[in-house]
Amino acid sequence: MKYATLFIRITIGIVFLVTSIGFFLKLFPQPTFEGDFKAFQLGLVASSYLMPLAKSVELICGLSFITGRYVTLANILIFPVTINIVFINFFLTPQGIPFALFVFFGNLFLIFSHWENYKSLFKAK
Repeated sequence: MKYATLFIRITIGIVFLVTSIGFFLKLFPQPTFEGDFKAFQLGLVASSYLMPLAKSVELICGLSFITGRYVTLANILIFPVTINIVFINFFLTPQGIPFALFVFFGNLFLIFSHWENYKSLFKAK
């Protein structure tokens, strides 16, 4: 379990780090989009703050996952992003579903592997 947690944490950290750095430094060519996803992507870009915000969260959480510091907080911060990745891929770009599910279930696995840290969040007092 310890090695699986380490492997998934580092792998997801690298994924988030590479995609966020690639976004900010424009390292990857922008793919051409079609249909509903093109309209969705144009809306995200037009908002001018949402993509940089999401990529900043990915960068911070990726660094956290790789270094192993503040992993509990990073899991909470990145969870809404991973849910959106799954929904976007499910509804708009089905070819990306396997990758999206890996990131989502990896995040869930990390949450459950650190469950002791989250127990107090779910206690009604």
